[in-house]
Amino acid sequence: MISKRWAAFLVAVGVWTWVIWPRFGLAIWKDDRSFTDGTATSFLWVHALLIVASLTIGTVVGVLGVRAWRAVKP
Repeated sequence: MISKRWAAFLVAVGVWTWVIWPRFGLAIWKDDRSFTDGTATSFLWVHALLIVASLTIGTVVGVLGVRAWRAVKP
């Protein structure tokens, strides 16, 4: 069992992930290296994969934090 403080930290990490990565995704989308002649480049695909993986991990961590918070007895 973890403390409420650690549970809150996990939730904060999940929220932080959803604040940061979509903004980074927009920056990558607008980057000149993302498209060549209207076609997505490997630069875009690699970063898209990183963003999706990070959002997935952040979501899992956040959900675990919420579950841990609810499981802690007052």
